[in-house]
Amino acid sequence: MPTILWWIRRDLRLHDHPALDYALQRGRVIPVFILDEALLKNDAPYRKNFLFSGLRDLDAELRKKGSKLVLRRGEPLVELYRLVQETSADEIVALEDYSPYARIRDERIAKSLPLRLFAGETVFPPYMVVKSDGTPYTVFTPFSKAWKALPFVSPSGLSLPERFPSIPDEILSFPFPEASSPEGFLPGETEAINRMERFLAGTVGQYAESRNRLDQEGTSMLSPYFRFGMLSPRMAVSRVWKLLQEPLLPEEKKGCETWLNELIWREFYISILYHFPHVLKMAFNPALRAIEWRNASNELEAWKAGMTGYPVVDAAMRQLRATGWMHNRARMIVASFLSKDLLINWQEGEHWFMQWLIDGDPASNNGGWQWTAGVGTDAAPYFRIFNPVLQSARFDPHGLYIRKWVPELRNVPEQYIHSPWTMPVSLQSSLGIHIGKDYPVPIVMHHETRTRVLEAYRKSQKTYTS
Repeated sequence: MPTILWWIRRDLRLHDHPALDYALQRGRVIPVFILDEALLKNDAPYRKNFLFSGLRDLDAELRKKGSKLVLRRGEPLVELYRLVQETSADEIVALEDYSPYARIRDERIAKSLPLRLFAGETVFPPYMVVKSDGTPYTVFTPFSKAWKALPFVSPSGLSLPERFPSIPDEILSFPFPEASSPEGFLPGETEAINRMERFLAGTVGQYAESRNRLDQEGTSMLSPYFRFGMLSPRMAVSRVWKLLQEPLLPEEKKGCETWLNELIWREFYISILYHFPHVLKMAFNPALRAIEWRNASNELEAWKAGMTGYPVVDAAMRQLRATGWMHNRARMIVASFLSKDLLINWQEGEHWFMQWLIDGDPASNNGGWQWTAGVGTDAAPYFRIFNPVLQSARFDPHGLYIRKWVPELRNVPEQYIHSPWTMPVSLQSSLGIHIGKDYPVPIVMHHETRTRVLEAYRKSQKTYTS
């Protein structure tokens, strides 16, 4: 019977897994995860904790089936070569990973070892969703139409065997790193599937509207599970397609369609990174690569610390540091504030998010930042500048989100919670909070920054065309 190394990367699940299904049908499976030092060197405490906790959960599920997860640490090519020698493995199977680092790594390994890759990180691999001439889409709407037109194959529903082949004790496996589950995100595919089912049975019907509310639990909060493959994107799409076949109220149908589009946005950004890997180093739009960003380190540090004087911005940035999570609407607000109000390079924010986000993913994070900064593929027009006060009043109307994450403003009346610097001094005194002392005044005035940012963007465009 052939021995097959199942190399797990960002696919910590047993369900709907083409590489695992192939390995189980073909021979003796040895599940392997390699802690790659090139990736671990990044300072991402929440994401590492979620990964390490997820590895423990996967190992526990494998042990229920008589197997276990073999954990190695080092350079993947070296560790895989050692494992092939130790186990006399005939083949290595894994899911495709479309990030630039992973593609270079896998191409290098495939030259030396019998590596076989399967699609599964996305519903459709990025090389499938292309124009008739084979070129990639760079605008979301036509990408989405082409994506939806492809024949969708639901997960096979193959039942996993009760018992997996046992792992010989002599195969070296490192101890699992110590980790604690980040607050609000239990690891593992069981939690991922349960969370998805609760969302689809509950708030998805109101998702089109509630997803933007900062003060409500209107989003699925599944992105960390997609990030590490604890949840199959094909399973998620299959479930929402099934819902859309049922008799639904117009609002419920809109909610399901909106969530489906969010899943497609994820695949769109993966496709962009696959076809245009240089976006990790520069703006996709060449006309906006020469923007003269400000070197304003004090303002950048105030943004990172949640001390800008704009309550909604500060609440979001503090939530990020405290939990490793930030609401998607808040991500857009703080990204616009950094790149437009402060005219600080969006790449500073991209890097900061990757350092702290539990769901930090190179494709989605880069795509989101370029979209908001107006320099990307399907970007918001560069002249669209979020007003943080209006965004706050619209999506956190009673200031509940602000009061939770900016406790010094907890007692500020609703009419001033979004712009506390407008609060009369007498009221500040009666409340025992002094703006400028207990909470900062705005580091910039939003209405004064528009001319500056528009001129910087137009200058870059002019430089490009001249």
